[in-house]
Amino acid sequence: EVQLQASGGGLVQAGGSLRLSCAGSGFTLDDYAIGWFRQAPGKAREAVSCISKTHGSIDYADSVKGRFAISSDNGKNTVYLQMNNLKPEDTAVYYCAAALAYYKDYEGWWRIASEYDNWGQGTLVTVSS
Repeated sequence: EVQLQASGGGLVQAGGSLRLSCAGSGFTLDDYAIGWFRQAPGKAREAVSCISKTHGSIDYADSVKGRFAISSDNGKNTVYLQMNNLKPEDTAVYYCAAALAYYKDYEGWWRIASEYDNWGQGTLVTVSS
């Protein structure tokens, strides 16, 4: 059974940094892409970043490019999201999700929540101004 556990959220001042972790079990990162999504109060869930060993790709939403960095540790089956220069508009519940990546090869698939098969619980990130 694929399971994901997100952690690392908290309260930080604008300009600060946080590192989120997504620990996985029941699958390997060689086969699954891991995406990070976020949902702010009253807003739709949006894709933030995705890493895929299958496709050898890393993707970011325009709003976080240059500030966020996604990485993975295969030995720990864990994906990280390093978030720097945080802004109040980054405040949201952040979720990680896993997608069996082999057949997901069209442009932008990683942005679509329904393409992911398994979701972790969210972790709250609050950025104060």
